[in-house]
Amino acid sequence: MEVRTLTGAALDGALDDVARLRIAVFRDWPYIYDGSLDYERRYLESYRNSDAAIVVGAFDGARLVGAATGTPLEDHAEDFAAPFAGTGLALDQVFYCAESVLLPEYRGHGVGHAFFDHREAHARALGRVHSVFCSVIRPADHPLRPADYAPLDPFWRKRGYVPMEGVIARFKWTDLGEDHQTEKALQFWGRAL
Repeated sequence: MEVRTLTGAALDGALDDVARLRIAVFRDWPYIYDGSLDYERRYLESYRNSDAAIVVGAFDGARLVGAATGTPLEDHAEDFAAPFAGTGLALDQVFYCAESVLLPEYRGHGVGHAFFDHREAHARALGRVHSVFCSVIRPADHPLRPADYAPLDPFWRKRGYVPMEGVIARFKWTDLGEDHQTEKALQFWGRAL
């Protein structure tokens, strides 16, 4: 497996594959996302429109089996920037590490660390001094939560990320088994670079 950074035309050419990965991986807990290629293409347009966006791809031969994305926070959806009002962090100093999606059979081989390493290096090269991402908040007693679910909190903490008190985004998507979008709360995690 090879992990490499995609920007510009290479990033643009990979977005449909990133969309398919998001649909496949985010079907699982805790996102339980019922995605469509049309919705994904609209969502991923912000990466196409940002000169500073990055996609880090994990490839098995020519096949994209995992991807992590990121943009300067102000280039992403306004829903993700609004929670930073009152934090004292200037948006032009923050890099947003968005999705990290990897097919299950490729997990456990260090790709998650490589995803963060590449995005954090890109953020530093842009002069960003803070890196953030967010994770969905679901109730512990949610009926679709698998009994053996292990949150990624220990992995994120090992990378130096901590939950940012009171910095909660709100974003809508359709859950599996639902017929319309509902608002979800997402906890921001952050670290200094």
